[in-house]
Amino acid sequence: MIKRNLLVMGLAVLLSACGFQLRGTGTYQLAFKELDLSARNSYGETVTMMRQMLESSGVKIYTGAPYKLVLADEQESQRILSYAGAGRTGEYQVTTVLKYDISGEHNLPLLSDKLEVQKVFIHDGNNLVGSDQEATDARREIRRELVQRMMLRLQQLSPAQLDQLQQTAEAKAKAEAAALEAAQKAEAETPRQSPIEIPQQ
Repeated sequence: MIKRNLLVMGLAVLLSACGFQLRGTGTYQLAFKELDLSARNSYGETVTMMRQMLESSGVKIYTGAPYKLVLADEQESQRILSYAGAGRTGEYQVTTVLKYDISGEHNLPLLSDKLEVQKVFIHDGNNLVGSDQEATDARREIRRELVQRMMLRLQQLSPAQLDQLQQTAEAKAKAEAAALEAAQKAEAETPRQSPIEIPQQ
């Protein structure tokens, strides 16, 4: 018994030493130290979990931070995969798509992308309470996985990449402003024709 306990402890130490972490635990090393976070549903579970995960990774969340993460849209769809006996639904597949935007200084858009997670759960027509609980658990697991994937996306952004995205966004904004100014100037310099007067009979 003692040997087995020592073996388990030894394995735990080895796994932690090599960087192994249980899914959903630990923190992420992010280039963001400050972040403005918002969502269409300001009090939704996804943005709440996202805020908790960011803060546990040492990110300060506040309005007006240099970078802003917007959870722009979260759409859920559901379809039947298979049927059980007597026409009862057997398996459901739930899919959630999360669209997000990241903006930088001067609120310039840096990138837009989306994440998609699918889960399957069993629906038992003879146990509606249990089926509802399984559906709830599946949706909670989807949100948890969406947040983890979002954190991994953020972790992949280095300071150099953020600077490059900011420079590209600024150059695009300047080009668009110059094009708009040139178009307005050309329109202002174009002689306007007076309306044609039709001689009275």
